[in-house]
Amino acid sequence: MSISLLNKLADNHNIVLKKTIIKNKKNILNTINLISKKLKNKKRVFICGNGGSAAEAQHLSTEFLIRLNPKINRKPLPLINLCMDSTNITACGNDLGFKHIFSRNLEAFAKEGDVLMCLTTSGKSENIVNVLRKSKKMKIFSITFLGNKKNLTKNLSNIFINVDTDNVALIQEIHLFLGHYILNEVEKNFLKKK
Repeated sequence: MSISLLNKLADNHNIVLKKTIIKNKKNILNTINLISKKLKNKKRVFICGNGGSAAEAQHLSTEFLIRLNPKINRKPLPLINLCMDSTNITACGNDLGFKHIFSRNLEAFAKEGDVLMCLTTSGKSENIVNVLRKSKKMKIFSITFLGNKKNLTKNLSNIFINVDTDNVALIQEIHLFLGHYILNEVEKNFLKKK
């Protein structure tokens, strides 16, 4: 691999990131404000995704449960990962079907007024579509981070943030970048004096 190829990839990453921010500015700000308000009102945020998006969901959840910024010690904030442990996933997949792995946990733990964040590159995963439908029935506000493909989740989400590329790795990298930005801003809002 040459340095010129690496530079080309970095340039493309920055172009897609900037387009995503411009295209989704209002939804990004609405997401920050919504999560900040819900946490101040003692509501919880749930997060899920499949594969690499599941890893990102786990990563972002940990940032709020443990610590996001190394110089800020605060109480844990409830950003709960629905991609539970392997026992939970395999039991639900085997007994109820893989399409229920997120909706089952949401039903068990979430309450009306909570927030659901979904990370999906395709927007077609049955378990993501299913958990978004469940969130509507439970009156849980939903935010979905998407890729560029036509998908089934846009009409099911209250807010969506769309990354304008078909490159799955790039979609996931931008989801994580935006996730960190959003959580950092929420943390600032949460720590402000009332």
